[in-house]
Amino acid sequence: MPDDEPARTRPVLVSACLLGRTCRYDGRHNRDGALARELAARGEHAVPCCPEEEGGLATPRPAAWLTRSAGEVLDRAGAVVTRDGADVTAAFRTGAELALARCREHGAERAYLKERSPSCGVACTHVDGAPVDGPGLTAELLRRGGVEIVGVEGRRD
Repeated sequence: MPDDEPARTRPVLVSACLLGRTCRYDGRHNRDGALARELAARGEHAVPCCPEEEGGLATPRPAAWLTRSAGEVLDRAGAVVTRDGADVTAAFRTGAELALARCREHGAERAYLKERSPSCGVACTHVDGAPVDGPGLTAELLRRGGVEIVGVEGRRD
């Protein structure tokens, strides 16, 4: 490869809060410097996505959680509700669908997602206000769509 030709990198979906965007429910971020270095070392470039904002929710917004597992919510046997009892399932579902569409649009086969999020959690999410083992809504939809999902806690330097 000629020296003036840029190296090719692989696109990967990344929770926008991990990239420093202030899109968490509380208006903060989870910037993860270690993740940025790891992506560069692996030849990956971030395609940022906040499923909750992209689904139409404002920032800041009330905390939300699943009423059942993400798979059950996707199969319409549960919901996503705020701590005030508002049903935000449609916004979470739309955001998850847009995240999967973004993966397909960019050819991203892997996603690095923020753990413990009701959208992005991979190994841990919130059901009925408590952390539980299992994925969030976006993570589950991406997994069903064939995207490899990797959980990142965030806030590493």
